[in-house]
Amino acid sequence: MILQHSLSLDELLQLIGHPVTVKGDASVTVTGLNELHSVQKGDLSFADNSRYYGRALKSEATVILINSEETECPEGKTLLVTDDPLRDYLAVVEHFVHFTPQNTAIHPSAVIGEGTVIQPLVFIGENVRIGKNCVIHSNVSIYAGTVIGDNVVIHSNSTIGADACYFQKRPDGWLKLTSCGDTYIGNNVEIGCNCCIDRGVSGTTYIGDGTVFDNLVQVGHDTHIGKRVLLGSQCGVAGCTYIDDDCKIWAKAAVNKDLYIAKGTVLLACSAIDKDVKEENRTLFGMPATDATAKWREMVLIRKLPELFKAVEELKSALPNTNS
Repeated sequence: MILQHSLSLDELLQLIGHPVTVKGDASVTVTGLNELHSVQKGDLSFADNSRYYGRALKSEATVILINSEETECPEGKTLLVTDDPLRDYLAVVEHFVHFTPQNTAIHPSAVIGEGTVIQPLVFIGENVRIGKNCVIHSNVSIYAGTVIGDNVVIHSNSTIGADACYFQKRPDGWLKLTSCGDTYIGNNVEIGCNCCIDRGVSGTTYIGDGTVFDNLVQVGHDTHIGKRVLLGSQCGVAGCTYIDDDCKIWAKAAVNKDLYIAKGTVLLACSAIDKDVKEENRTLFGMPATDATAKWREMVLIRKLPELFKAVEELKSALPNTNS
């Protein structure tokens, strides 16, 4: 999230409102708010687990909320040591991001291009931009800040730009990380019925030109889906994953979070990817997904196991009894 006006360190500490120890440059200014997966220079981010300290310190983030007093501040960064980095990060986010109720189906600030058809019972939120010659079917909800290109079709009951599913377990329940990102849908995209595309938790959820969705597809926060990708019915893509151009994700397939899926990958139905796919144009199958041809051979061999077991038992019975 890029801030409209930069924050001085003093202004930042006032927003946090909790005791903080400052390490490093006290003259720093903050120009954006971002989670570690999408930080840029000038951003405020946070690290509240030792697993992420190294990644945070090596990231582009300029100011980092951290709960480690022993950590040395790298050159060019400012560390804010606090007992609860996520709480303090959210205090800053929620100063800029508010839920604003609206009493009209289409917000007055929405920009809708020439030739675009908006069917009855569509909801369009604040600062939404929709391009030319689109068709938005009934009962579609398009949340605030979404950008949609030209020649896009969105079928009934789909939701674009809902909050990220990002919660941290606390003793008293789940703490939600307020979404301050947005959603971008490219040109010539078609989205089926009952699909859900979550907004970025701090960056952008991106759907590239020419990509098509069947019905009942879920795309998580801050995911990048390239051009001309096909997503089959009931497939799910978790957050912060990058799917390159020309991939096919068939029905009921799943893609785990924080992965890279190379160009031209085909993930067959009812499969699941749990590791990066770096080689282009591979066809994968299974859970976890591996090379489809190898997997099919493995399945053939598994079917032959009862026959093999029977043959082994017959051979054993034909052997002389060495115990007598």
